[in-house]
Amino acid sequence: MAIPVAEKYIADFEKLGFGMFVHWGLYSQLGVGEWTFFSHQRKMEDYKKLADTFTAEDFDAEALVLTAKRAGCKYITLTTRHHEGFSLYDTCGLNDFDAPHSAAKRDLIREYVDACNKHGIVPFFYHTTLDWYNKDFNEDFDAYLEYLRKSVEILCKNYGKIGGLWFDGNWSKKDVDWKEDELYATIRKYQPEAIIVNNTGLLARGFVGNPEIDSVTFEQGRPTPMNREGMPKYLAAEMCETINDHWGIGNLDFNYKSPRYIIESLCACRKVGANYLMNIGPTAQGGVDPYQRELLGLVGKWMDVYGEAIYNGKPCSAIGTGKNFILKGENELYIFVYDLSQQSNENVTVDGQSCSLASFINIKEEIKSIEWMDNNEQLEFIQNDKILTVKATAYPYGMSTCVRVAKAGLK
Repeated sequence: MAIPVAEKYIADFEKLGFGMFVHWGLYSQLGVGEWTFFSHQRKMEDYKKLADTFTAEDFDAEALVLTAKRAGCKYITLTTRHHEGFSLYDTCGLNDFDAPHSAAKRDLIREYVDACNKHGIVPFFYHTTLDWYNKDFNEDFDAYLEYLRKSVEILCKNYGKIGGLWFDGNWSKKDVDWKEDELYATIRKYQPEAIIVNNTGLLARGFVGNPEIDSVTFEQGRPTPMNREGMPKYLAAEMCETINDHWGIGNLDFNYKSPRYIIESLCACRKVGANYLMNIGPTAQGGVDPYQRELLGLVGKWMDVYGEAIYNGKPCSAIGTGKNFILKGENELYIFVYDLSQQSNENVTVDGQSCSLASFINIKEEIKSIEWMDNNEQLEFIQNDKILTVKATAYPYGMSTCVRVAKAGLK
């Protein structure tokens, strides 16, 4: 069966490769995660008073965008409204539970989009479909769905061109008609090339939903290769993941992922052609947590060296030993090699080796040269029929990039 060709806007989304997810809302003031209203059984009459102290005094949209850019991210997905029902944008009279009516007295999404456009980052909007604030969600679902549609219409009309919309919450009511066709038609009317995502949650990773969906999701789990044979349209894939154990900031959540983990997760996503959306949770009034900023900054240093392979490489037929794999560019192959040692004195390094052999099968291209992308060192290799064996030299002392990438030039 044939594999459909990706429409340009979907292919462009795949090329972005690496994005930054941002969960920020009233819940951030409490510092115990984004689900605190539900998980800690708070009363809405008390919870909604958080808007009176939501000053957003530390929210610097440009600083947020530059954090993403420094990390090597090409796009940001920001929570315009999370399950608590509070909107960071001007809801234009739909209700007054929004940032312009809070202590912030600002349209924070306008600031975010302007900063993205200034620095060449593609803005995406997260928007909840589950709503704990709006009583119609439980009492008059049709009225609620119209409210949701009008909310999304505002986002599509008032902020210029956006990269896409990322919905989350349909899993909360599995047996109802969410009128997705009407919602997505509204998006296509104003933003015909917006990527439409509707998160299928932890229990249905990679599930394909409505025909208008452009990308499947893998929440908190590495993506598997997609079988697109016979699909009516080409779908992208995206993995989203927390930087610790919460989406919104947790002041006592110290279980942060390591730079190595994030780098390897990014590579694992690109191995199967998926994007990687790594989340941060800004502080109570919108500042970027210093540890999260610097952690992503370390990933950005890796991207400065190897980002070309992440952005340009696509899955190919090659199969490597262990975790090693190959991506194909326009006129090159990118060879990803794991678990290399360092070259140095035995009293300095642990299990030091001068090189290791990385072998791959199903290589269809004829290779003329291979070199490390970090120092341009030429690597010895043997290619016999469709088998490639590369003499992957160890890191020079003073260097350890977790995953090392070589570029192979083709004949």
